[in-house]
Amino acid sequence: MTRLPRSTPADLDPAQRELYDAITGGPRAAGPQPVPLTDDAGALNGPFNAMLVAPPVGQALQGLGAAIRYRTTLSDRVREMAILAVATRWDSEFERYAHEPVAKLAGVTEDQLDALRRSTVPDLPDDERQALTVVFALLRDGDVDDATYAEAVSAIGARAVFELTALVGYYATLALQLRVFRVTAPAP
Repeated sequence: MTRLPRSTPADLDPAQRELYDAITGGPRAAGPQPVPLTDDAGALNGPFNAMLVAPPVGQALQGLGAAIRYRTTLSDRVREMAILAVATRWDSEFERYAHEPVAKLAGVTEDQLDALRRSTVPDLPDDERQALTVVFALLRDGDVDDATYAEAVSAIGARAVFELTALVGYYATLALQLRVFRVTAPAP
């Protein structure tokens, strides 16, 4: 059971409402939504409801998330596979629930999803394999050795390596918040 109340728009103070509007009116609200941002009463789903506890931090966090999801050089496939690798590392049920459908829309196969669920780099083209090698090194060691770094920069560039480190940190933060506040995937 979640440890936080499910706040509807009518329950929010001005700072919370500003954050709510940034989430529901931003890029997350555009395009396909395999998992809705809000429930039928208007309460935010997933990690977003928890962000309302501390609106200034929530604003910064949701802004970082929007940048990672919509303004990086990472392909949709790489981004979603990286998110799912983090979800597996932190056993984040909600992240898997929210991002497996998005990964499938991006062309990630069931075999590739199975590999990610087992914490292994799937069979991928070289650039995607290099990106996921960086992700798994970060999840395993919290670092990337010189050889892996050089190979990754050669294959995907320093910018993508930076973006991947930001992605891993952001989704690890969300996974921990989801765990602490007991946010799980809805029952089927």
